[in-house]
Amino acid sequence: MSDSVLFETRGSTLIVTINNPARRNVLSRAVYESVEQALHEAAAPHSVLRAVILTGAGRFFSAGGDLRMLKTRRELPLPQREEQIEYLHSMIRAVRACPLPVIAAVEGGAAGAGASLAFACDMIVAAQSARFTLAYVNAGLVPDGGGSGFLAMNLPRQLATEICLTGAPVPAQRMYDLGVVNRIVATGQALQGALDLALRLSMGPAQAQAAIKALLSAPDAERNEAHLAYERQQMAIALGGDEAYEGITAFEDKRKPEF
Repeated sequence: MSDSVLFETRGSTLIVTINNPARRNVLSRAVYESVEQALHEAAAPHSVLRAVILTGAGRFFSAGGDLRMLKTRRELPLPQREEQIEYLHSMIRAVRACPLPVIAAVEGGAAGAGASLAFACDMIVAAQSARFTLAYVNAGLVPDGGGSGFLAMNLPRQLATEICLTGAPVPAQRMYDLGVVNRIVATGQALQGALDLALRLSMGPAQAQAAIKALLSAPDAERNEAHLAYERQQMAIALGGDEAYEGITAFEDKRKPEF
């Protein structure tokens, strides 16, 4: 485990907190591996846990990948770029495969791979002020972590296209109205709202809940895996391109990119 992720057990619920609030909880390989390990341990046969909550320290869920780190990765050969993306995708698979309900508690916002992580969860509790953003396009990149696939499955194609092609933030209330977010709570209350939901779930039959999660996931399991592979390929290609170089450089220079 890593200090970049914190763990707390409340009753039968494990709270997993991405812990880099100064940088809006950017994701890293240490985060991917720690979250994945925690999910595997939470679902172990000896475990008494009944639910997992994923959240971010401070006032933001996660800003996604570190663009500065991506800038160094773009120099790697294509197979190695794909390999680095696979660490993220392995965590996403762990969220989907965990037999326990996994709930995202979103304050502030979820952006990039942070949004993909929230969408991968079984349920989302979001603060009224939270926003969801897939702004990869603004950096000359494409979504990874299953973000585009989750949106394509859960939203009309035109709306999913608008979100991905414009990179504009989508308010939590709109995501709630569209059925992507389960509960809207007051700002600062996302974790408590998720705990309330987890407590309700903990009173139900664990084996039946695990079977229900598996049943609900089964129809899209093969499609999800194929989409992750396609996203990994396209993201690795985009990362090595001129548009990504301009987009990431513009972000660092705090200017508008010129594509």
